[in-house]
Amino acid sequence: MRIVGGLFGGRRFSPPAKIPARPTTELAREGLFNILNNMLDFDDLKTLELFGGTGSITYELASRGATNMTIVERDGASIDFIKKTTGELGIKDEVSIIKNDVFKYLKQCTNCFNFIFADPPYALQNMDELPKLVFERNLLMPGGLFVLEHPPQNNYQNHPNFSRLKNYGTTNFTFFTQPQI
Repeated sequence: MRIVGGLFGGRRFSPPAKIPARPTTELAREGLFNILNNMLDFDDLKTLELFGGTGSITYELASRGATNMTIVERDGASIDFIKKTTGELGIKDEVSIIKNDVFKYLKQCTNCFNFIFADPPYALQNMDELPKLVFERNLLMPGGLFVLEHPPQNNYQNHPNFSRLKNYGTTNFTFFTQPQI
């Protein structure tokens, strides 16, 4: 795994084989952050990464200046890797790691974020609940952005907060926005 840009660009990490994650590919992450660079001011973001896995999206955010980041992950080995990596990067005080089921977390969360990223397992049966929960629970600040990574068979273009779809092979990113007030 390699951080593709920003302050930590080029840094490599090797997640242990026992982590049950499918990290976002380097090509897809680079494409995603090329888009986000034109949409977000990373310095002022309050971020949430759901299904944290290796934490790669949070490392990319931190590499570009984000300092208020939360990761939700339920796997202990993944959390250990994220703790180790945030320590090596010197960002452990800027990242809150929450060990929890994402759906339980979303149903009880009272925080609002500027940017939310979710990379659930592609076989997740209730993936379509994620945008519903994010917007029903008002988890995005006005003007906030939610990006859902998903396989090609999922389609969110009829969602009222749909903004755009970008695909990189079998990796799809759907962008949802919270309107400005």
